[in-house]
Amino acid sequence: MRAEAVDRVKLVFSLFDVDGNGYLESDDFDLMSSRVNAVAAGSGPEAKDAMRRAFQRYWTTLVTEMDADGDGRVSYEEFVGCVLSPERFTPTVGDFAAALSALGDPDGDGRVERPLFTDLMLAIGFSPANIDALFDAFGPDADGQITVPTWREGIEEFYAPDRAGIPGDRLVSGA
Repeated sequence: MRAEAVDRVKLVFSLFDVDGNGYLESDDFDLMSSRVNAVAAGSGPEAKDAMRRAFQRYWTTLVTEMDADGDGRVSYEEFVGCVLSPERFTPTVGDFAAALSALGDPDGDGRVERPLFTDLMLAIGFSPANIDALFDAFGPDADGQITVPTWREGIEEFYAPDRAGIPGDRLVSGA
C-alpha cells in the first residue's frame, strides 16, 4: 500500500466524519448526501436519487464489512481496512464514482463544467485550491470542461491503494 493512498484515505475519513466525533456513522452519510444533492440544482431527481443510493451503499458496505465491534459506527482503523481492500470496496466506489460524476452532468452531454464540479467538491468538503488543482490535472478542454468518464475514473483511481502520482493526489493538502 502506497503512502499516498493512506493520505487520501485519511482525508476522505475526515471529510465523511461530518460531526467530527472520530467515527463514521449513518447520519454522516445522510448529511453528506443532502449537502451534495443540494448544490446540484440542475440535476434531475434520478441523478440525485442515484447519488443518495451511492452514499447509502458506501455506508452499508463500511458498516457491514468493517464494524468489528457491532457498535453501528466505523473507526478510522476499520475504515482503512475496508477502503484500501479493492476486493471489498471496488464495486461500492464504482457506484459512488458513477453517481457523483453523473450528478456533475445535468444536461447529459457527457461533460462537467468547472463551476458545478467545484460546488460538488466543496459540498463534500475539499478545499477550493485543491479542487482547482484537481480539475486542471484532469485536462479540461478549450471550453473549460472535463468528461464524465475522466472524473469517474479519477474517483475510482483515488481509492486505489497501489497508485501514486495521480490527479486525485492534488486533493490532499500540500500535494
